[in-house]
Amino acid sequence: MTDDSSTNTNADADADADADANADADANADASATDAVCDLASRECIPCRGGVPPLTPEQRQPLLAQLSGWAVVDGHHLKKEYTFKNFVDALAFVNRVGEVAEANGHHPDLYLTWGKVRIEIYTYKIDGLTESDFVLAAKCDQVL
Repeated sequence: MTDDSSTNTNADADADADADANADADANADASATDAVCDLASRECIPCRGGVPPLTPEQRQPLLAQLSGWAVVDGHHLKKEYTFKNFVDALAFVNRVGEVAEANGHHPDLYLTWGKVRIEIYTYKIDGLTESDFVLAAKCDQVL
């Protein structure tokens, strides 16, 4: 007669090890995404003097990949909507974003309604996207 309990214990240990490895991989992926956003947020917004072309889709994609929940709309601007429990929390977030915008000299379009904030970002002087738009998006996420 075989001892099934030792076989089950070994199988359970293997399953636990696999689950731990998957959890570690997920944590590392989350940490990498967080590190990328932190890296982008640590950059400075560079004032655009105009006369430069907007970023191409190939230039935008790696920057967008560093952000969570942001979308490029019509190749023209970044957009994200945030939800809050109430108007007061949404307004407080808008005020924090306003402080970031002033500090960086780069001002997004902010839309505030009860429990929601929508942010749209683009560089007015070129009517399109620059790296600074992605930097500002990451900075907005940091003050959430």
